[in-house]
Amino acid sequence: MNLITPDFGLFFWMTISFLILVFILKRFAWKPILNMLQKREKSIDEAIRAAEIARQDMEKLKFNNEQLMRQAKAERDEILKEARNIRESIIDEAKIKANEEANRIIQSAKESIHYEKMAAMTELKNQLATLSIEIAEQILKEELKNSEKHNKMIKQMLEKVTFN
Repeated sequence: MNLITPDFGLFFWMTISFLILVFILKRFAWKPILNMLQKREKSIDEAIRAAEIARQDMEKLKFNNEQLMRQAKAERDEILKEARNIRESIIDEAKIKANEEANRIIQSAKESIHYEKMAAMTELKNQLATLSIEIAEQILKEELKNSEKHNKMIKQMLEKVTFN
């Protein structure tokens, strides 16, 4: 029960022990602990400043990246515009060439049809002439079976030849 109700001697020695402990701690532990805490506080402050600088750098980089993205988009849009213009010019050129080729083919076909028509007409005339000669030959053979008619016809033909 002495410990529950301390007397003056116990209280005195406990206080002296406590003061010695505080003195030893102050002399050997508090300074290094406080120095460590100050160093820690400085390093935390430096880390915060470095983080702030890094954040500012990141904002600058972000701004630069956004500018680069805008420039890249503008360049991309310009390239796409040029590609569209080139595509349209190629399409227009192809249409012109196709129309020229179609006109050339049509003209060639017209000429070919004209030549074929002329050849067919010439062939038809030749066949008609051949048939006419054959018919005239047969008619003349029938007519000229008689020598009197034959002589009369020869004389008429000779007279016509001399008039021309």
